[in-house]
Formats: sequence, structure tokens, C-alpha cells
Amino acid sequence: MIDFRYHLVSIVAIFLALAVGIVLGTTLLQEPAVKSAQELTAQLTKTKDELRVQIDQLQGREAGNDAFVTSVTPKLVAGELTGQRVLLVETPSSSTTFREAEQQVLEEAGAEVSGRVTLTEKFFDPDRSGVLDGLVNQLKPVDMVFPSTATVWGKAATLLASTLLTPDQAQAGTPNAATAAVISGFETGGLIGTDGDPAKRATLAVMFAPEKAFEGEQAETQLAALVSVADRLDAGGKGAVLAGTAANAGATGGTITALRDDGEVAKRVSSVDTVDMPAGRVVVVYALREQLNGRVGQYGVGRGASTTQPALQTATPSPTQSGS
Repeated sequence: MIDFRYHLVSIVAIFLALAVGIVLGTTLLQEPAVKSAQELTAQLTKTKDELRVQIDQLQGREAGNDAFVTSVTPKLVAGELTGQRVLLVETPSSSTTFREAEQQVLEEAGAEVSGRVTLTEKFFDPDRSGVLDGLVNQLKPVDMVFPSTATVWGKAATLLASTLLTPDQAQAGTPNAATAAVISGFETGGLIGTDGDPAKRATLAVMFAPEKAFEGEQAETQLAALVSVADRLDAGGKGAVLAGTAANAGATGGTITALRDDGEVAKRVSSVDTVDMPAGRVVVVYALREQLNGRVGQYGVGRGASTTQPALQTATPSPTQSGS
């Protein structure tokens, strides 16, 4: 009985000591701890409110700038692409919204959109490259010879470009009789989809980058394939522009990043990484105009961009104008 009472008293004493310690500790530390926590909370709340105001201001300015650019876009691009036919090329996961908005601006610039071609996931699937290669060899004209270093996608893009594009203004708007079966053959194989009448050849191409970066073991191969397609489209007509967002020019696996990192292709194909902005859609028009004049550039705000836009062309003043 004594042992039991001893142990019971000991246990009670231990818990009582803990309780007293907690009470004393809380009482001693309560005022400075609470005060410090209150001050920190107040500072964080103030910082959050300041940041919220800044974000609201920036969003308001951005919306205002976008509204202004949209309203003056017809004047900014008027006549820039008159007489040119433009092919629109979509890729897996590219934005339909951005493509539709860009198409409107291209038409405001005087261009005629020949049609749209959508390259499917099957087209870029390395596991189906043998099927693609066999189809290309079956559909290509006899006199079409590919370089020994050409990849499967380079060959396929060369064949498509000869079907959909031409550098000869006199041939624009007419089909290539030598490659008449290419579009139907690729469509039957599930490699492309079409809208409009892309068989009536265009002179320029705008290719829209995938919104989702390629991932996995085959990502590098797929990126190289897409860059190869952009390069061949450029060679098939008077020029090409790869359009996307800053995410395409920043993240690993971004298509625009891959193009800009390829020094040789970047010398031929232009890119714009602000197609999600009204100003960027104007820049696509200016980049196409540059391509017509034999120049190339990498534009936007993402990694690898040289500047936001091409240098604006200004008329050289006459001696009379200069004197005045």
C-alpha cells in the first residue's frame, strides 16, 4: 500500500511540476512572444496589401496596353503582307486561341490565309518513324532527292513544304501537281489534319509551338523533329516564323528554346515568343515581312530573344523634307 501511494504521489508530483513549469513559462514569455507575433503579422499583412495593390496596378496597365494595341493593330499592320498567302501550322497542344487571334491580324495585314495544317502526335512519335519514312518514300516525286543527313522528319517536312508552299509568287494559290497525293496520304495515316485549302500553295508559314513541353526519354528527338519541320517550311517558301509564348522560350523542352539553341536553324527561321499578347501578334507580321526581305530575327521576352521586335522601317526623307 505504501509503495502504491509513493508511486501515485510521485506521478502526481511530476505532472504538477510540468503544469507549474508550463504556466510559469507561458506567463513569463506571453507578453514578448505575443507582441512579436502581432508585429510580424501586421508587417506581413501590410506587405501583402502593398503587393496586391502593385499587382492590381500592373494588371490594369497591362489590360490598358493590350486594349490600346488591339485597337491600333489594323493601322500598325496595314499593307505589310499584301499579296502574300500564309499557311498556318499547328502542333500538338498548340493554342487554338492564339492561332485564331494571329490569323485575324494576318488578314488585317493584307495576307490571305491559304489554310491550316495540324501536325498530330503520331507525326512526331519516334516509335512510328518507320511508318512515316515509308509513306514519304511512297508519295515523294521521283526527282525529289533528300540529303544523306536528313532525318525522317526532315524528309517528311520537305515533302509537305513542296506541297503546301512555294517561293515563286506566280505559283502561289495553285496546287503542286507533282505532290497532289501527299495531303490525302498523310491524312489517311493520321499524321496531319487540314482546314481550308492548304493545297493551294502559300508563300509564308507561321508555325505555332506546343504549349506543353515534350517530356520523357524521347523529348529531345521530338524537339529536334519539330525544329526540323520549321526549318523545312522556311526553305519551302519565302520564309517562316515559329510563334509561341515565353514559356516556350524558357523552360527545358520548349520548342522556341530548341530553335534558338540551334545556331544554323536560327539563322534562317524567325521566332516570336509573345504570340499571347496583342503586341506579339503584330511582331509576327513584322517578322514575316523581314523574312520576305531576306532577314531573320528572334523576338520576344524569353531566353534567346535578341529584342522585342524588328527594327521599324522608316522612309528616307527627301532633301526638301530634310531641309525643312
